[in-house]
Amino acid sequence: AIEPEESGGGSVQTGGSLRLSCYASGFPGTNSDAGWYRQTPTNECELVASISSLKTMYYLDSVKGRFTISKGDARNQIFLQMNDLRPEDTARYYCAADGPLLPRITCAYAPYRLNTWGRGIQVTVSS
Repeated sequence: AIEPEESGGGSVQTGGSLRLSCYASGFPGTNSDAGWYRQTPTNECELVASISSLKTMYYLDSVKGRFTISKGDARNQIFLQMNDLRPEDTARYYCAADGPLLPRITCAYAPYRLNTWGRGIQVTVSS
């Protein structure tokens, strides 16, 4: 499995913005969907956003209109721009690719189902 490099997390107040970055091989452009998951309080991972090799995008309903996923100029980069952050967005976010990006997966099994899975990066939104 490939462990990508994730960055851009941190702590912000409600209404703030953060931009997550992910660098790894196996991203869109190599016939691979890529996206971001976040860990829920029940230790499941929910798909927040994804982008296909054809630039088709998916967003979790609760983040539509606030988050934007994009590809970098290089083939091995994806980004997640998060605006108007809310306390319920607080979670550990994981970069994922090269495998089935299901709406929900068990976080512990993710590294075995996806060839690219990050260590995660913390996003904390305070009220």
